[in-house]
Amino acid sequence: MGQPLTPMNIGMIGCGNISAQYLKSFPSLDGVRLVAVADLDLERAKAVAAEHPGVRALTVEDLISDPEVDGVLNLTIPAAHAEIALAAIAAGKHVYGEKPFAATLAEARQVMEAATAAGLVVGCAPDTVLGTGTQTARHAIDEGLIGRPVSATATMIGAGHESWHPNPDFYYQPGGGPLLDMGPYYVSSLITLLGPVTSVFGAASHTRDARTIGSGPRAGVSIPVEIDTHVTGILVHASGALSTLVMSFDGVATQAANIEIHGEKGSLIVPDPNGFAGDVKLRTLGSTAWETLPATAGYIGASRGTGLNDLANTPAGEEPRAGGQLAFHALEIMESILASAHTGAPVTLSSRCERPVAVPLSAAAAEVAH
Repeated sequence: MGQPLTPMNIGMIGCGNISAQYLKSFPSLDGVRLVAVADLDLERAKAVAAEHPGVRALTVEDLISDPEVDGVLNLTIPAAHAEIALAAIAAGKHVYGEKPFAATLAEARQVMEAATAAGLVVGCAPDTVLGTGTQTARHAIDEGLIGRPVSATATMIGAGHESWHPNPDFYYQPGGGPLLDMGPYYVSSLITLLGPVTSVFGAASHTRDARTIGSGPRAGVSIPVEIDTHVTGILVHASGALSTLVMSFDGVATQAANIEIHGEKGSLIVPDPNGFAGDVKLRTLGSTAWETLPATAGYIGASRGTGLNDLANTPAGEEPRAGGQLAFHALEIMESILASAHTGAPVTLSSRCERPVAVPLSAAAAEVAH
């Protein structure tokens, strides 16, 4: 077993909305240390650095080439994910990025191949699957509480992000949309719970050609919709289980459970995969009520950045739990659903990934033992 990458000095590229959640987590993470930040708007990076002692504000190019930076946290927009990752890898940096892994599978493949050739580690959000919610549900499945898993449903229905996000344009451009934006949480959870997928079938639509920004300085501005905003997919897992996925920015809300797993002996309600915790509920064959399971697995108190910390603590030569292989497989699933939706034919996947190593019940910042 190789040594972990800790302590890893991190340079964060992208100081937009999501960065605040990572910045809040850094002080509690034991395997990583934030040393630099960068943004296309250097003044925004300077403002972040000013609030975090010991953190320098750099240009994107200077951060990537900085010798103090061991790994790059890539929080850019989806269209720039691969470009930044490839530049960081070329400079000898490990990379952990926001989801999706890349805007296209072809770009993601370039990142994987470059990292492998350079002997570097890549990882990707979502790391929510490492929290007690998804991990407790996985533990219940692995312990046989529902018997052989047969099927799953995963549902996310909302009105879109333009009501609250001041700059939602990229959600409605290639690389965005409900599937590539929110789907990674659900697809990564389904892989974690039920294993890899062999084929998919999809259908998709969109209801509007434009959306109106509802908040911030651009409120009232109309932006074009260039992608599908309602997507349904059927996932065939290698285990034989079937998952039904519904991702939509064309509805209002839903009372459906975010994820349900059904087996021969029982059913599970899995909490929102966009969160780290939440109650897992079990109903077994013959019972008349749902019971709430105690947390039995996962990082307690996990937050954005837990996956990056897990990557830094992963022994050399082993795949991080929120690693590139999982993210690549999830992206191929999603891209294949969209391809199937446009052709009307099922798509057989070319990639496989192992179910990530389970997370024992432990504190979020504790050193990882694989």
